[in-house]
Amino acid sequence: MTVVNVMGLEELQKALAADTIHLVDVREPHEYAAGHIPGALNMPLSAFVPSDLPKDKPVILSCRSGARTLQGLEMAQAAGRADIHTHFQGSMNAWMAAGLPVEHG
Repeated sequence: MTVVNVMGLEELQKALAADTIHLVDVREPHEYAAGHIPGALNMPLSAFVPSDLPKDKPVILSCRSGARTLQGLEMAQAAGRADIHTHFQGSMNAWMAAGLPVEHG
C-alpha cells in the first residue's frame, strides 16, 4: 500500500523559501521547460529512478495536476524509498492559479 501525504500551496511556499525540501517535478522535459516552479528539479516519470532522488532533505513530488506524482510515489516506495511519500496537491495547476512565479527553460 502506498503511503501518501499531501502538502498544500502555503506549506510548499514556506518550505521552498526555507530551503528545507527538494521539489521534484515528474513531468516530461518539454513540459518542465515550458514552465515550472522555481527551484524544482526535473526527473520525468518516463525515466524515473527512485534511487536517484535526493536523500539529504524531504522530497516533494509535483506534476501538472497531481496524478503523475501519485505514480511516482508508488514507484519510489516499491523501490524501497519509504521516505518518499508527499506530493504537492494541485501541483502546477494550483501554483499557476495562485499567480505565483514560473521559471522557463
